[in-house]
Amino acid sequence: MLAIDDIHALSTAVSGPVALPDSPEFTAETAAFNAATVHRPDVVLGAANAHDVAAGVKWAAARGLPVAVQSTGHGADSVVEGGLLINTRRLQDLQIDPVERTARVGAGVKWRSVLEASVPLGLVGLHGSSTDVGVVGYTLGGGLPVMGRAHGFAADHVRSMEVVTADGALRRINAGAEAELFALMRGGKGNFGIVTELEFSLFPLGDFYGGGIIYPGADAALILAAFRKWLPTLPDDASPSISLLRLPEMEFVPAPLRGQFVVHLRFAFLGTREDGDSLLAPMRAVSRPLMDTAGPMSYLDVDQIHMDPADPLPFTAGGALLKDLGEETAADLLKLTGEGSDCPLLLVEIRPLGGALARSALSQSGELPDAVSGRDAAFLLFLLGFKMPPVAEAVTASIRAVLAGMAPHATGYTLVNFHGEPGDETDRARAWSPAVYERMRAAKSSYDPGNLLRFGHTITGVPSAT
Repeated sequence: MLAIDDIHALSTAVSGPVALPDSPEFTAETAAFNAATVHRPDVVLGAANAHDVAAGVKWAAARGLPVAVQSTGHGADSVVEGGLLINTRRLQDLQIDPVERTARVGAGVKWRSVLEASVPLGLVGLHGSSTDVGVVGYTLGGGLPVMGRAHGFAADHVRSMEVVTADGALRRINAGAEAELFALMRGGKGNFGIVTELEFSLFPLGDFYGGGIIYPGADAALILAAFRKWLPTLPDDASPSISLLRLPEMEFVPAPLRGQFVVHLRFAFLGTREDGDSLLAPMRAVSRPLMDTAGPMSYLDVDQIHMDPADPLPFTAGGALLKDLGEETAADLLKLTGEGSDCPLLLVEIRPLGGALARSALSQSGELPDAVSGRDAAFLLFLLGFKMPPVAEAVTASIRAVLAGMAPHATGYTLVNFHGEPGDETDRARAWSPAVYERMRAAKSSYDPGNLLRFGHTITGVPSAT
């Protein structure tokens, strides 16, 4: 139980607001994009700057309280119970260097803000399917970009970061300063510190072609077979994905598609209309599309490719890395999730990996390899469903059943941003290769020996010798 003096000490040490559970601002400060996750910390700090983050961590450490961090809450897979929650959404510094082709952002900046500043300069960053997501949390989990096959994971292209470690120290790290910490922060999620600022590379933007094709769900087997044959013909500058959607009767769904089971092909290509049409032609000839939105587009409209919901929803998710998408793999997936199954999931998604995603740009230049997993996998399987009555229990059970059924086709590992709710230590370890996991445990023992940062997708350090 925190005393009044404890709260006063925190309030006087920081510039941002401090809220208790009975404070009127507590709900807004703890709210996550995943509306199924309702955090219940003992106290929340709305950090106004990096100094506030450092002061909050020092305050919590002195009292033996665990610390959690959140900006947008898109990655809120588990509840924060007790301790201090630091909200970093106010850290909105954003600088674009068009000569060096870099961006420097505060921990509260979303990808949408980066694009609005960089696209007019002919530059883009490596964002994911939704630009409403925060840059920092996404990147610390590796960051699987829309154009990942062309450029690799977002974490591969981080230049430097400012991070508050569990001792309350504010550090500027890069490949030459605390190189191992810098490497493991990129893909290691929030295990070693709270990032307050991130600097990363931007990429030149020319012609862009994107959109999607939506097919009847009854043709899922035909479409997956065509997708499997089509994928090897694509250059790395083309990044497709495909999903089975059970669309609800909700406003974020286009009216003609509400209540239907469909297959959604997503397509992003760094090229012209002529080349984009040529590449997409084989898939346009499959089935009878219900909707086709693919064509030249402004990059600022890139969210239209995946059409992720823009408003908070209650959901739960899970993921696995697949070795292939062969006939047997596709058949097993459709048996579990296709037409005629009792699958209640909103989304069953397959994202091809490979290309630049299989390579680490930084390790190739002689720097320490980062902590991103999945470079040896062929596909990501991602499952998502609503976590609300009356389907919540069925959705959770279905995710477990699908992952178990697909296990023979999986690598045994996940991407941490697509892992879903973290389980025990063995389950959490699946987000990294054994070698990286042991590096992370050693670093955890060094930078957070008291396991102050223990919420979310965190691990424990190596036990000390006795």
